[in-house]
Amino acid sequence: MSIELKMLLFTVALFFVQLIAQVVAEVIQHGLGYAVSSRDDWKNPTGMAGRIERAYFNLLETMPAFAALVLIVLYTGNASENTALGAQIYFWGRVIYVPAYLAGVPFLRTLIWTVSTLGLLLMFWELIRLAF
Repeated sequence: MSIELKMLLFTVALFFVQLIAQVVAEVIQHGLGYAVSSRDDWKNPTGMAGRIERAYFNLLETMPAFAALVLIVLYTGNASENTALGAQIYFWGRVIYVPAYLAGVPFLRTLIWTVSTLGLLLMFWELIRLAF
């Protein structure tokens, strides 16, 4: 299995960890009854539960681009040191982003987000470079 595909698999594992953490935080904050309801009276999570949810949603915003890049790399056979490095930067950036966000460290979490996004851009740039 390629490094890029392993990083995608690990990102899916991270997705499940964050999903479960978000659900548990919501249950703790609003109760099980609210969690299993239709949530017509939507309650925004606050505090730690809100941070967990926002970190989770942030992963959801970038994960489709990462998955697409990995699939393009594999489909075109253009795996390289740069695409592997970009995938690893993205994944480990996302892993480090979660505790930084939960700790509420404003500039550090933004820096970590930027680094993980640079991993995506490295993969994208490598694919564009090889396409022409």
